[in-house]
Amino acid sequence: MQHAEPIPSPFPWRTATLVVGVLAALELVALIAIGAVRLAPSHHATVVKHTPQPVHRTAPAPQVAPAPPAVPLRPRAHVKVLVLNGNGVAGAASTEAQHLELEGYRIGGATNAQRHDYAQSMVMYVPGWVKEARRLAQDAGVRMVAPLDGLRGAQLKGSTIVLLLGT
Repeated sequence: MQHAEPIPSPFPWRTATLVVGVLAALELVALIAIGAVRLAPSHHATVVKHTPQPVHRTAPAPQVAPAPPAVPLRPRAHVKVLVLNGNGVAGAASTEAQHLELEGYRIGGATNAQRHDYAQSMVMYVPGWVKEARRLAQDAGVRMVAPLDGLRGAQLKGSTIVLLLGT
């Protein structure tokens, strides 16, 4: 009489897939819960805002350093602008520089940018000149204003704001 040898059972793929799927679902639920808790406004912060704080008479109130004085908006005559042609249209930088001079700005130069394929015009500024950059953008009809990146001091020709002309 022959004895039947047990056939080795194949790896239980269905069971393994089911277990992995359940674990993934639990992780997803946990991540959603953590995200909801982290992103939801804190009830404690709301309560603290409306709860009067007791006055402690024994300890003096901590001294808060005064905020640095706001830099007033500098006049256009004190703003030196470098105009760069980034759209490839011949004479675009010099034409825009003439318009800006009529507005009262000082021109540090009007020349071609390294590339001529900029899709949008933008105004870039060195630190401390954001207010003037926003005003220049408004005067020139430009929507994008950003900190200056990619130009060194020597390339700025003494300018604090750069107007890069795009298409």
